[in-house]
Amino acid sequence: MAAKAGVSITAVSHALNDKGTVSAATRERVRRVAEDLGYQADAFARGMRQSRIDAVGLAIRSLDVLGDYTPEGVYVFDRFAGIFAAKALARGLSVTLVPDISGKAVPPLAFALDGYAVMTPQEDDPVTAILERRGIPYVTYGREPGREHRAWASEDDADAARKALHHLEAAGARSIVLVSGTDRNAWNLEYADEYEAWCTRTGTAVRRYTQPEGSGVEGGAEVARRIIADGMPDAVLCMTGRHAAGLQAELQSRGVVVPRDVMVFAASDSEQARMAKPAISAFSFSPAETAEALLDLLVQLLESGTCDGPRRTKVQLRARASTRRAGSEA
Repeated sequence: MAAKAGVSITAVSHALNDKGTVSAATRERVRRVAEDLGYQADAFARGMRQSRIDAVGLAIRSLDVLGDYTPEGVYVFDRFAGIFAAKALARGLSVTLVPDISGKAVPPLAFALDGYAVMTPQEDDPVTAILERRGIPYVTYGREPGREHRAWASEDDADAARKALHHLEAAGARSIVLVSGTDRNAWNLEYADEYEAWCTRTGTAVRRYTQPEGSGVEGGAEVARRIIADGMPDAVLCMTGRHAAGLQAELQSRGVVVPRDVMVFAASDSEQARMAKPAISAFSFSPAETAEALLDLLVQLLESGTCDGPRRTKVQLRARASTRRAGSEA
């Protein structure tokens, strides 16, 4: 690459790492050649990976895909990142938050890290594919659809879905709508599988609506209008708290009474779900337990190359007013 750019190897290093006194024109020329060659600045990383540096990366794929690292009212990712970092420090590991390494703007140290924790990988995720190709150990928060990989930990999504459906059924629901996100991750897919199994068992028609996770409260309101047009069910199970809050508010604006006319449940809690009127029943996660499990698996990989995954943690059902019907078991 140095020859193609017409500069020294040292100049290439300085240009790619924003060091030295190379001119702006040279820096731009080197970066343009690097982009043309598909080069990623990991020569330094390869040198550092000859020994452990006791630093790991955390990639949050849902936020990468969303294109927003601070979505309003969603704190589960912030909370998990903080807990994961604190528990890693207790093990002598530092944590670096790393943006999408499958994009063009890859941080210089991205491939120097000892290993990675990848949160909510997508189906056939390009980030985990890159880590595999480079031989960098990684664990995932959630099973990765489409790839054989046992180094993962997460809430037991299938069990949680069954609990949500049972909760609604016990409260009197005989027809349930599922509102899921469009991301192809295990969380969405396993809930959909369990929902369809419930429909088959109960002889109920499948009614599933999908909405991009990033659409938030407004997306939930849009789904509510579609549901009303198609006919009201007894209950709606939304994957995200923001969708649930938007859906409930829209239903109420059209005269639907929650929970008398329809119950609303969120598979993941959020500020909007808690603050809704009535408050929306939801699952809360155990980020500390899951972070501990992921770190156990990652340390095993770093030390021996194998691990005893997968590991599953439990969610806690927060029953609130949106599913409390008079005379029901819920």
